Amino acid sequence: MALSWKARRRWALFALVVALPLYIVVAMNIMMLFERPPFLLELFIYVALGLLWALPLKRLFKGISQPDPDAPKE
Repeated sequence: MALSWKARRRWALFALVVALPLYIVVAMNIMMLFERPPFLLELFIYVALGLLWALPLKRLFKGISQPDPDAPKE
């Protein structure tokens, strides 16, 4: 079952306002468990973690900025 435009918009807002900050805190806490790696390795890990959250949510964010396609035409 596909989500409606309104539901996708609400889930996208939830993902950005609640889930993303929690993901950032968890990622930083995991990185603090290890000794500090070399700068380039640390940079690669943070970039990879930065992209990792967006890939599964790509379909959720697609078309959110467009007008509601199910809205009645004026």
